[in-house]
Amino acid sequence: MINMIQNAKDQAASLAMAAYEAAVSDGTLPRTEVKTAPVEIPKDAANGDFTTTFALAAAKALGKPPRTIAQALLDHMDLAGTYFASAEIAGPGFLNFRLGQSWYEGVCAAVESEGESYGTNDSLKGRKIMVEFVSANPTGPMHMGNARGGVLGDTLASVLAASGADVTREFYVNDAGHQIDKFAHSIEARYLQLIRGEDAVPFPEDGYQGEDIRDLARAYYDENGDKLAGAPEAERRETLAQYGLSVNLPRMKNDLRRYKIEYDNWFYESTLHESGYVAETVQLLTDRGYTYEKEGALWLKTADILRENLLKAGKGEKDIEKLDLKDDVLRRANGFYTYFAADIAYHRNKFAVRGFDQVINIWGADHHGHVARLKGALDALGLNGTERLDIVLMQLVKLLRDGDVVRMSKRTGKAISLSDLLDEIPVDAARWFFNAKPDTQMEFDLGLAVREDSENPIYYVEYAHARICSLLRAMAEEGVTVPPQREVDMSLLSGETEKALMKQMAQFCEEIKLSARSCDPSHINRCLQDLAGCFHRFYTACRIKGEEPQVQAARMKLADGARIVLRNGLKLIGVDAPEKM
Repeated sequence: MINMIQNAKDQAASLAMAAYEAAVSDGTLPRTEVKTAPVEIPKDAANGDFTTTFALAAAKALGKPPRTIAQALLDHMDLAGTYFASAEIAGPGFLNFRLGQSWYEGVCAAVESEGESYGTNDSLKGRKIMVEFVSANPTGPMHMGNARGGVLGDTLASVLAASGADVTREFYVNDAGHQIDKFAHSIEARYLQLIRGEDAVPFPEDGYQGEDIRDLARAYYDENGDKLAGAPEAERRETLAQYGLSVNLPRMKNDLRRYKIEYDNWFYESTLHESGYVAETVQLLTDRGYTYEKEGALWLKTADILRENLLKAGKGEKDIEKLDLKDDVLRRANGFYTYFAADIAYHRNKFAVRGFDQVINIWGADHHGHVARLKGALDALGLNGTERLDIVLMQLVKLLRDGDVVRMSKRTGKAISLSDLLDEIPVDAARWFFNAKPDTQMEFDLGLAVREDSENPIYYVEYAHARICSLLRAMAEEGVTVPPQREVDMSLLSGETEKALMKQMAQFCEEIKLSARSCDPSHINRCLQDLAGCFHRFYTACRIKGEEPQVQAARMKLADGARIVLRNGLKLIGVDAPEKM
């Protein structure tokens, strides 16, 4: 798990501190308590490869101008045997470092030695994390929001696992409650209309109007005839609802499998009710004094809980008043528990029963108001939901074709579902494009997704991988294979495009850590695009085939390293790394 960027940062920080100690020893600088300042990568490469603000941060404590401190550090710094070729002072006292050959060789050596595991780290080792995503209502086809949430959740889970976490992917099946009741009434109406005629049976005003409901009713009727026509309403609705779920859930699983998503667990809401876990959770909140009864219903003191949390976070009373906080019903007057009560119980199960250290949910932006309420309820249960539950809110998707917004499927004439989308564009393109920054609304250009040119980012990245594979195949046919690094003179890789490519290969390790830390796996896409760009520029500027043998060997080694990193990154997103295109 070698991260050459982190290694360079750590070494630069150590060099600055060692230089300070040397300057203190000979009296150049006074001894006082100074802290090692962070080392960063400058935005402008003209300012070096790494920089530290050590001198600026220590100026007050040392009572000297930052540039004077920086000069003292520079005078007492020994770069022999380090990753750095030189160091220099810039601006008001920045200390800039420029990388030497050993660092670049270290990048290629790390890629060679780690292979398929290159880029992984152990920053989350020992952490048990659940990622819950999609969790679409099983009452109809999955839509664009599910398509986006699917790849974001799946890729985030891969990134977390690559950072050492023990990760579980989970789908929460809402097979109980109001939406299932509405689902049952909708199928029942369509079923009875088949038997008695549409005019004879009114359709529920709030029922599900889709053709898929008609299809379910027709399928049940074709298999079983009118045997439910005279059955008690409750029995008929339960039978039809279960039949609908028995059709829809396998269909959802198949669509997700086609989308390259496999879950570790499908958790059914109904089990929470059947086991009494929802009732038990609500009772715990009551025992802790967080509920009250009004008009026959049981309410959660949500406003009080959130107010307490906001005060702890430093919010003022006036600001809190503006939020107009409200309480929530947990159990209706008719004795039925609300969806919110079940959701609290479900998340209590994740933490208290299954022992996850952290839970991450991928939700649509329309759930924004639910986030603080759920976290607050878990806080009230003593589960520290504020810290342990992370909600990634994703914005809407706008589908475009030839610049026009697309709302209906050309094939079915209905709203575009995940299945419709995958009939029109490759799965890899869908996964790539949907793995975009979650908190921004995205425009998905259907035309761009199938283009085979550099304007299509997934094609551009996959082509870079295929281009390297084709090169290595052609060389192998001539009897030339990629040599081990110990047999290569890596100092021959001194050109700017060669160094840029090695830097970007090293950056891949950082992007995995950043993606895990920020719960934003889109960093991987941007890293791979930059890496593909660096490779294409290197390939254009640096001839490989037919070059002098030692130079050819070094450049082949570099190209093969880029291939490994591209493959590893594409695998994280769940995208193929083609060897031919």
